Amino acid sequence: MSREEIFSASLGFFLDPIRPFLQDDTISEVMVNGPDEVYIERRGRLEKTNARFPSADALLSAVHNVAQYVGREIDQDRPILDARLPDGSRVHVVLPPSARRGIYFTIRKFARDIFGLDDLVRLGSVSPIAQEFLELCVRLKKNIIVAGGTGTGKTSLLNAVSTAVPDDERIVVIEDSSELRLAQPHTLYLEAQQADAYGRGQVTIRDLFKASLRMRPDRIIVGEVRGGEALDMVQSMISGHAGSLTTVHATTPLDALIRLETLSLMSDVEIPVYVARAQVASAIHLIVQLARFSEDGSRKITRITEACGLDDNRYQLRDLFTSRIVGRQPDGRLIADLAPVGAKPTFADEIREYGLDTQTRLTRALWN
Repeated sequence: MSREEIFSASLGFFLDPIRPFLQDDTISEVMVNGPDEVYIERRGRLEKTNARFPSADALLSAVHNVAQYVGREIDQDRPILDARLPDGSRVHVVLPPSARRGIYFTIRKFARDIFGLDDLVRLGSVSPIAQEFLELCVRLKKNIIVAGGTGTGKTSLLNAVSTAVPDDERIVVIEDSSELRLAQPHTLYLEAQQADAYGRGQVTIRDLFKASLRMRPDRIIVGEVRGGEALDMVQSMISGHAGSLTTVHATTPLDALIRLETLSLMSDVEIPVYVARAQVASAIHLIVQLARFSEDGSRKITRITEACGLDDNRYQLRDLFTSRIVGRQPDGRLIADLAPVGAKPTFADEIREYGLDTQTRLTRALWN
């Protein structure tokens, strides 16, 4: 048996109380709040289940088994774990006493199929015209941020947008815990590593980003920027590594740029605030904003916004697409129309320079 098969079998034993949820494709997240309380998210809505673990020790054994699979450690000195299951599902664990009600064990399930923008159009998360626009922007090597709150589907959208990257490019994917899965054949995946009990072996996102620049990448995709690596990413964007994609926690396009600026200042390189702001403004071309609607649990793109530099040291933003709710489906799910507002992107002329003007079937008016 392979290592993957061995761990899959052992985890199947330890996670038996929640096994049905892990096998149910309609469930996207499993949330264990101690051994006696399990919630799931099904189609965007939370449900409490009757599932239980036999004891706190049984749950802790499952946690240690996951940690062993990814070569990480979790204990009282390191009570937080980011890991993954053999199928790629993302795992986050917090141990007591930080977790006051017991072990918190959250699993974000891994989609077995690679979702593209076509699938998101079918699900109503994006419109056909916005799909074409995003695909062309990826081909134009625009630096794109996918922004949204927790659980809005940022990683899924990032994965879908990445399907527009040409197959002949060399792509480096950098993540804290591997979750993205790209369709392109020449893709290299890098994953951060925690230090061991003696403080050895730590490999940070920032370390990986610096390493990736020496790997001759055509594209660099960072699963999520959370710290000082933002400065390295921004500087690489403005120094020749165009076409980068990443996600950030933010509820508006302006907040996304401000957060990226703030994270850049967290680097060990001391730079003035106005320099960080100028670099972010120069590096980022588009912000794709996501939101989760509590009415039906759906996740949709609410706007596509262009970053247009600075004016009087303030970010200048211009919406290119905005969304509005236009009705409901028979099952009650919201119908949104993500449509152009009539403004042309400042890089509209590049569509001809790159020879892509023949592919503007729906978006011709946006580029001409």
